[in-house]
Amino acid sequence: MLCIVSSAQTLTLKGIGHNNRYDDGDQMKSTWIGSLYDEDGNYTGKTAFIVDYGIYAMSYDGIELSTPAKSPAVNLSDIKQGSRVDMAKAMWATNFNLMYGNSGAVYVDGQLVTVMSRDESSTVDEELFSVRKWDATTGDLLSDEIMPKSRNLESAGMSYNPVDGKVYGLFYLTGRDLPESVTSDPDYFVDEDAELTDGDAGYCICTINLGTMTVTPITPGLYYQNFVTFAINSEGRAFALTSGGSSGYQDVDGRLRNADNELAGAQLCEFDLQSGLMKQNAVFKADDETGEEYIEYESIYQGTGYSSQAKRQSACFAKSNPNKMYWIGYVNSGKGINGWGSWSSLDDREWRTNGKYDTALYEVDVTTGAATRLDLVENRWTFSALWVAGDDCSDGAGIDVTDGVGIIASSHHRDSESCCYSISGQRVAGAPTRAGLYITRVKGRIQKVRVE
Repeated sequence: MLCIVSSAQTLTLKGIGHNNRYDDGDQMKSTWIGSLYDEDGNYTGKTAFIVDYGIYAMSYDGIELSTPAKSPAVNLSDIKQGSRVDMAKAMWATNFNLMYGNSGAVYVDGQLVTVMSRDESSTVDEELFSVRKWDATTGDLLSDEIMPKSRNLESAGMSYNPVDGKVYGLFYLTGRDLPESVTSDPDYFVDEDAELTDGDAGYCICTINLGTMTVTPITPGLYYQNFVTFAINSEGRAFALTSGGSSGYQDVDGRLRNADNELAGAQLCEFDLQSGLMKQNAVFKADDETGEEYIEYESIYQGTGYSSQAKRQSACFAKSNPNKMYWIGYVNSGKGINGWGSWSSLDDREWRTNGKYDTALYEVDVTTGAATRLDLVENRWTFSALWVAGDDCSDGAGIDVTDGVGIIASSHHRDSESCCYSISGQRVAGAPTRAGLYITRVKGRIQKVRVE
């Protein structure tokens, strides 16, 4: 089990990697494999490529972060020998082109779910989300489904809660997506524009059934912060990060501070998963003109000290340490010291040298909200899901993302080399012989088995 406890040990992170599409046209590279044919030798009309998308691993030894490397590796020599192409391996390699979670992604017990939002301007409403499920070890594509916009699958991130065994997310909804019991409530807390309309859109804590991809709102309203990531620790505490602004100044340690010398930039926020409400402090204030007192709610955390791009990012916790969140975010919000020595917007054409698109691994202390930049990420990789290899809160949960099956063997049998259970949780002696659905545990790995 690899986790970080001190600088003497190694933190191994894995994630769904995808690079940026830069403004100067530079794109992710691809390697052509060849045409795809079926078992009968008929051309399928498809072409195979090796792409940069996929699962990546990287290690932090307390000093530096290794270059993200594909895990599993995808090598042309394993797929193509001369003119001979292994069609199964070629299709497997090509499928990584679909591993893109621009609307959210999550790791759960050795499996991945990615949600890709299709371009509304080029597709019909009924085909907005591409939902794909994967084996996180082999990279095998388990399922691929198109879902309509009405499923509300756009999120700032999803994460497994080990306390109740559910998956939560910070989903982007409109007022129309909330129950009438909320929107008809005179205390509905999102009336920020003084003229509430059902078209208002913001973020809401929701649960999601990964088998059906059904989203259920919990928060009695919407939050409008620009959240960029979401993660739950081993204690069931849920956190999100905002992208942060860039106003203020950099101190001698390179951290962003405001006029009051307080840490600024991206801010940590905590949510109560039962109510869906953000944890905030009530501060009594008085109107400057009338003197009338009122209550204003403020974050319980200071700023992280770092700004980050207003784009989806990723964060996670090691199961063994609930107080440190690992976050791979951008280095700035598109601003920095420009060619004239001023703090301003950086030139897109100079991104390779001015750091506009740089990313970094941060460690966020959830007791204070402050962050520490551990190291830059080589080649500016971004990730739509992130987890600690061998030390994730969902490992061993027994969840099947393809149909939501989740049965955990009793502790009496948990250390067995191999065992089998019926769908009702009863132990089955030997190999199952009757037709039906079974849950097996082989060397600690839980999986679903159907006997026809």
